[in-house]
Amino acid sequence: MFDIIQAYNKTRGTTLLDRLKEKKPLFLCVIGVTETAKIDGISAAGENPEITDYTPPADVELLHLGKCKCIPGVPVTPDGIPTPALITMSALKLADIPTLVVSAGLNVKPHVPFVDLCGSPGRDIRTGRAVDNAEEVLNRAKIVGENLSKTAGYLVIGESIPGGTTTALSVLLAMGVDAKGKVSSSMPLNPHELKIKTVEEGFKAAGVKFGDYADDPIKAVSTVGDPMQPALAGLVLGAAERVPVIMAGGTQMAAVLAVVKALNPDILDNVAVGTTRWIIADKTADMKALVAEIADVPLLAADIDFSNSKFDGLRAYEAGVVKEGVGCGGASIAAMLKSNGKITKKVLLAEIENNYKQLVNTK
Repeated sequence: MFDIIQAYNKTRGTTLLDRLKEKKPLFLCVIGVTETAKIDGISAAGENPEITDYTPPADVELLHLGKCKCIPGVPVTPDGIPTPALITMSALKLADIPTLVVSAGLNVKPHVPFVDLCGSPGRDIRTGRAVDNAEEVLNRAKIVGENLSKTAGYLVIGESIPGGTTTALSVLLAMGVDAKGKVSSSMPLNPHELKIKTVEEGFKAAGVKFGDYADDPIKAVSTVGDPMQPALAGLVLGAAERVPVIMAGGTQMAAVLAVVKALNPDILDNVAVGTTRWIIADKTADMKALVAEIADVPLLAADIDFSNSKFDGLRAYEAGVVKEGVGCGGASIAAMLKSNGKITKKVLLAEIENNYKQLVNTK
């Protein structure tokens, strides 16, 4: 009935989907930046590394305003492929889902309202001291999560942080999760060697070995993580005590899941990961194996398909560009559930194409 793939833990996934049908979701997008994204070849989020500071604020401006204010046009990859925020915006608009932006640490503030957790932008993980105030940010986010859980049937929490799969890899390895070669990339050619080399330099600078911080997620994040991770983990920890939470994203959510599990495994019964078909089908990564190694939570994927799109920029998603981001998979799942299946992948594609046409052609 729903265009949703159950990629892992189908039994609990089915139960969760039944619980969430026609319930009112609230969508949150955690935005942050890390200097790690500016390493040449690490991220495709922007036409050049320096623009990665503008990508997250531009993404959430698109969600709220239907256009970007801090940059002209919309965020695109170096090849002109549009941000996944276009998918998120279309899904949220179709299903009339309320949205809130949470800042974990930015250099450029968005021209829309946001909850500020008073975090700082992340340093390059090669310094071995990547995130300041990780614990404070997590605790503030927890308060936000607790309060928001009283306003909605469930929460869907996405992220926008360029370079986030590299910082996910480093936190997973620091926490003893076998993640080498398993995190995905916004590029079709996943630069695993570059990511691993970057992580190794960070470990060396900090004097850290694989698994050293298995029981200390705050230390793992502070040393080689990014500001989005404690913020998103805190929101989940605060909200999942009361309502279900869909962690909306790709392999970055594996790192957040590891942090959440280490801090409070009891709430995992109320947690699922929601992503896209492109992440599940990604031959250069292994989202399923990552989730399975960390926690027995459902892994759901919106069965979005752009292969018949009339736009090259959208069809490129089928070739492995972008794949996920700005919670687009989770937002699409929530739209399908809220509409009780009336919003299908076909309906969603028509809306995305319509918005794409207006945005990309009027740069």
